[in-house]
Amino acid sequence: MKPIELPPIELPKGPPPAFIYTPPREPFLDIIHRDDEVLLLNKPSGLLSVPGKSEAHKDCLELRAKSRFPSAKPVHRLDMDTSGLLLMGLREAAHRYLSIGFERRLVQKTYIALVYGHVGDDEGLVDQPLICDWPNRPRQMICPERGKASQTKWQVRGFEGEHTRLELTPLTGRSHQLRVHMASIGHPILGDKIYAHDKAKVAAPRLCLHAETLSFRHPKEGGRVEFAAPCPF
Repeated sequence: MKPIELPPIELPKGPPPAFIYTPPREPFLDIIHRDDEVLLLNKPSGLLSVPGKSEAHKDCLELRAKSRFPSAKPVHRLDMDTSGLLLMGLREAAHRYLSIGFERRLVQKTYIALVYGHVGDDEGLVDQPLICDWPNRPRQMICPERGKASQTKWQVRGFEGEHTRLELTPLTGRSHQLRVHMASIGHPILGDKIYAHDKAKVAAPRLCLHAETLSFRHPKEGGRVEFAAPCPF
């Protein structure tokens, strides 16, 4: 499937609109797994992974976790509008061990996405380098000349009306990778306010992207463990 060029973003004139942050309060903390070394949480859509710069953006999954587990420290992040599994270390050595696993791509993740239209093939690979579109940050863009290597495997799980449910497996971990890659093949994720066209933006009340499974080597046991969080859409 050939990639398509993303449409340029049009910036409105005047000061940017204020970002009104209203994170969900229920569930306050959805714990999938906890032991002496790791904490695995199911982050809801609309909640930041880590605190924002302003006081109004302090509420986040990290501080909620620390309110019950003071030593909790995130190993990775999810976009605010993405839901699903987020891993934290409860000991410094465990956090370091898990972070190395992410850096060496030893952690395996799968996502579920609802995308616009019917995807023609059963599976495929998007291999498009990404770089920050700096004047329009946090927007990312495909850039063959200066972008970092980025690959996403996708597989069709089924069709729902006019749209397609996909399983996405990121082989790299670039910012907004799944969102840009799906838009680049003409099937933006429903509810994506940054990369989707107007019809896809209004087709869902939230970004239809969920981190469903996470597999990693446990820092104490050493063996591989896998967890899942049910998709809410």
